[in-house]
Amino acid sequence: MAENHASAAARAADADDHQHPVLCRSSFLPAYSDVDDGLEVEGSAFRPLIVSASGDSHSDDDRPFSGGGRVPVPPFSWRRLWLFTGPGLLMSVAFLDPGNLEGDLQAGAAAGDALLWLLLWTTAMGLLVQLLSARLGVATGRHLAELCRGGYPDWARRALWLMAEVAMVSADIQEVIRSAVAIRILSHGFMPLWAGVVITGLDCFIFLSLEKYGVRKLEGLFAVLIATMALSFAWMFIETKPNGKDLIIGILVPKLSSRTIRQAVGLVGCVITPHNVFLHSALVQSRKIDPDNEHRVREALRYYTIESTVALVAPFMINLFVTTVFAKGFYGTKEVGSIGLENAGHFLQEKFGGEFFPILYIWGVGLLAAGTSSTITGTYAVIMSGFLNWKLKRWIRALITRSFAIVLTIAVAVWFNTSDSALDVLNEWLNVLQSIQIPFALIPLITLVSKEEVMGVFKIGPRTQIATWIIASVPIIANGYLLMDFFSSEMRGVLSGSVICVAVLVYASFLFYLIIRGMKLPNSSI
Repeated sequence: MAENHASAAARAADADDHQHPVLCRSSFLPAYSDVDDGLEVEGSAFRPLIVSASGDSHSDDDRPFSGGGRVPVPPFSWRRLWLFTGPGLLMSVAFLDPGNLEGDLQAGAAAGDALLWLLLWTTAMGLLVQLLSARLGVATGRHLAELCRGGYPDWARRALWLMAEVAMVSADIQEVIRSAVAIRILSHGFMPLWAGVVITGLDCFIFLSLEKYGVRKLEGLFAVLIATMALSFAWMFIETKPNGKDLIIGILVPKLSSRTIRQAVGLVGCVITPHNVFLHSALVQSRKIDPDNEHRVREALRYYTIESTVALVAPFMINLFVTTVFAKGFYGTKEVGSIGLENAGHFLQEKFGGEFFPILYIWGVGLLAAGTSSTITGTYAVIMSGFLNWKLKRWIRALITRSFAIVLTIAVAVWFNTSDSALDVLNEWLNVLQSIQIPFALIPLITLVSKEEVMGVFKIGPRTQIATWIIASVPIIANGYLLMDFFSSEMRGVLSGSVICVAVLVYASFLFYLIIRGMKLPNSSI
């Protein structure tokens, strides 16, 4: 009798757990083993750090979620902030990928310092999106792709997965080619583009091999890469001696003219990468947060907010350096129409030279660090396992997705080895492919963080929802403008125009479906 009563109580507790997302433990999270200060954890792909409270497990700080009233957050601690530091660092490298650098140099060369204010606000906009992604991952114990798998029908889930994979492979191609270009620069043209592709195509497996040493080692590696970029581009900034007054005015005073609208839209559009939205919701689970404990969830959200905000300071400064350098060197010159990421180093060398070290090689080092570090967004984005629930080892998933990128990139490198202009055209097409995918990451994210059935007490409020939808619509509209401009220039006759119109209609219909579906998302699907 007592056993029956106990089993019934256990079933009731389980049912109650599943009714409240804060209480649910994710199947994504592996089994953990507590050791000294939580610096080693077994069974995790991320080898998470345990950041649960030490001391008396029955203290007020560790009481489970009771559902009645807001639980206070503990006092700020530098030590605990350090334990949470890392995921934002890995997330921030997506703000430094070759696409961002391309947008920076185009904005600087075409508009001078006039768009620096836009760079600041687009970085803040990207921060908001990443904070929502982190909030989703911490509060639910699941990442975005997993929740999409449970919240949409099979056909829509597979369509979302395909879109995310296309975006990831497109970004991989850009990152590998840019790294190969950097290797060609640093080897003084000795290394052909295809050989650089082979070398850089394997870097994701180097990152994966670091997992056995713990997540801190991986985070440390990316801190070094970001520092390398910062030093390289800061050196360029100092060498070119930009005007400080123009820089401050550019940051503080909004300016926009009809001549710079394309560069402005491009600057906005390259801030949000779809697979990075998926990535951050998974990276925050590299710290063990007890989802049964509202107190600890609130603490994690607090430290992740601080950590992510600070982590994006470095990318903003690096993008600022690049924009300012090209504004100083090429604004108002005849090279504006021909400058691109491939030939930018040679233009810089001709313009500035370098007192102690050729600026061409400084640019090459920074570009190589940017391309190498950006591969984290594809290697750890957990898109395939989340959408399709494929239980594959991480290196096998990386091999599958990276193989597509490497094969296509080698073909491109062999074909375009001596043509910088052709590579710029290819880069435009790849940017288009990634721009198309942005709504398919943002709409599910905002829909899910707005649902009490998913987030519980951590859902965003009505005012925040309105503000978030408005802010998220900016990159969507900006990319829509770029897509219309791009496809209108590519139309060749009635047939191509008809195909593009049908594709746009299907695309818009799917977006509309995602929005309507989000409004009617059933509780049982979560």
